[in-house]
Amino acid sequence: MTYWMWLAVLSAVFVGVERLRPRDRRGWWRPGLGLDLFYLVFNGHFLGVLLAKASTPLAASLDAWLVSQGLWGTFHLAVMADWPAWAQLVLALLAVDLFHWGVHNLLHRVPALWTFHKVHHSIVHMDWIGSLRFHWAEVVIYKSLTYPLLALLGASGEVLFGLAVFNTAVGHFNHANLDVGLGPLGYVLNNPRMHIWHHVHADAGPPLHNFGITLSLWDYLFGTAHVPDHPPERLAFDGIDGFPSTVPGQLLHPLSGWVRPASAGTDSGGSSAPDPVGSGGAARP
Repeated sequence: MTYWMWLAVLSAVFVGVERLRPRDRRGWWRPGLGLDLFYLVFNGHFLGVLLAKASTPLAASLDAWLVSQGLWGTFHLAVMADWPAWAQLVLALLAVDLFHWGVHNLLHRVPALWTFHKVHHSIVHMDWIGSLRFHWAEVVIYKSLTYPLLALLGASGEVLFGLAVFNTAVGHFNHANLDVGLGPLGYVLNNPRMHIWHHVHADAGPPLHNFGITLSLWDYLFGTAHVPDHPPERLAFDGIDGFPSTVPGQLLHPLSGWVRPASAGTDSGGSSAPDPVGSGGAARP
């Protein structure tokens, strides 16, 4: 199955699952759904194809340059090349997710990066499809920074494809309109009760917590976990009422941020400075 086919199957599954135990008992239609349908198709299919076509020759050129400079052996360690697939998958998941935890943290704390990440945090009604609402530049940032790590690890293409499908499934789950936790497993794997507090509005809770993408482990290790026993009353960020609600408006909005970047702490949660790490309490996962 292609990635697009996996995305379609996972999306259909979560459309049904959300009807079983919804956190917010609303109808299937909600404001912004049309916007998210665009992001689902564009980010889930077309953007991946475009980036693959663009990155393949760039990656080949980088590899050729490393070889020509005699640096291939130094930078291309390929530590997992001879490992079984399951071991490659586990290490790739841990390494990539920890790296993405750090990048996600920067997206909130660096004003120029926050202008792009605000698109994702413009979600005011959380459900599975919101996991695909993000500015295309975010993917470029993540992929361009992650490629050197993947080149060092040397995981097979099949393993990386499996990791992409698994991360998509967990991303749908994290954002789903579900009142579901994972018990003790929630200290390792991200889940709806945890991730919704990452999207909390400053009026409803402390910002800058729960940066985990697939794994919640890093937030518990680094003291950024915050999981109260109830969902927040409001999502998004200060100024959401004036934020564009159309695709062109959201894609062009970051350009104004590069000219006059707002405070990352203010926009991401209302405080004039980043919330001290670990100031939020960690309760049930």
